[in-house]
Amino acid sequence: MGPIEELAFARVLLDSVKHGTRGATLRMYRPAPTLAFGARDRFLPGFPAAIEAAKDHGFTPALRSLGGRAAAYHRGSLVIDHIEPSDAFIKDTTARFSAFGQDYVEVLRGIGVDARLGEIPGEYCPGEHSVNVAGRIKAIGTAQRVVSGAWLFSSSVIVEDPDPIRSVLTDVEAALGIEWDPATGGSIREVHPEVTIDTVAEAFASYYAHADPHTPGDPTAAELAALPDKIGTHVL
Repeated sequence: MGPIEELAFARVLLDSVKHGTRGATLRMYRPAPTLAFGARDRFLPGFPAAIEAAKDHGFTPALRSLGGRAAAYHRGSLVIDHIEPSDAFIKDTTARFSAFGQDYVEVLRGIGVDARLGEIPGEYCPGEHSVNVAGRIKAIGTAQRVVSGAWLFSSSVIVEDPDPIRSVLTDVEAALGIEWDPATGGSIREVHPEVTIDTVAEAFASYYAHADPHTPGDPTAAELAALPDKIGTHVL
């Protein structure tokens, strides 16, 4: 799937879990270069220029339905979509951010990463539940979407190849008029060169093996039929 389809498929899976046609679901993948804009970014005067800046760097611009500000990820990243059924609507979202954030810190520490929980000054798409490396580089951004009957917790882990991330965000944030510190936009390997994306993927797979969500198989016919309606939500 391309970047737009990946975002749309997460929404389709959320609907499937909501309606009970899937159980708890986990999806991990290495994305194509994507610049995922937040809904608030659309209202900034520089938004059209930011879209073009993303394209100039080879990143597909997309509108995400969850999360705050613009975020970038690519093949050196790991996207994790965790979807669970829930009877509660808009409940415990802060607790979920905090719990997953702390768990993710422990996952990375388990492979020798100096991971810490909390926003670092000047980071892109700032959030108090971001996971950083050594208090210097934002490594994991998290977001969630809650609907009646289910929730989606989505995370992007930047592991390798930091230069494209830093370069595209520098131009996109400049176009949007958002101040940030480019030094915060890197990857885990800048501090821990021994860590690979495979190492990180294995660590998260081990963590989620205990949580027991199911890895989705091929999309069902109904999910494929629903995909086009979701795609339009993310196209810029």
